[in-house]
Amino acid sequence: MTDAVTRAAEVLKDHRSSIDRLDAILVYTLGERFKHTRAVGKLKAEHDLPPSDPTREASQIERLEQLARDSDLDPEFAKAFLNFIIAEVIKHHEKHQE
Repeated sequence: MTDAVTRAAEVLKDHRSSIDRLDAILVYTLGERFKHTRAVGKLKAEHDLPPSDPTREASQIERLEQLARDSDLDPEFAKAFLNFIIAEVIKHHEKHQE
């Protein structure tokens, strides 16, 4: 291999190592987030509150879109990601209501 190819392989390895570490952070962060949303779901069920809160959800989406813009992430991707998470949380909350 040439020096340039060897250096590129080293840089690629470093990027992949960072990606692996960040993937682990994302998974553990989502796990922690869902611990809290499960607690919220139980609280809502105990007090006969609706499983979803459209006002809060809209506010969170707006906040996340701004965070995405600030961090140079596609706001539409951030919005789709949060909508996916919200849909999953609502499913959990609905199960607690049963």
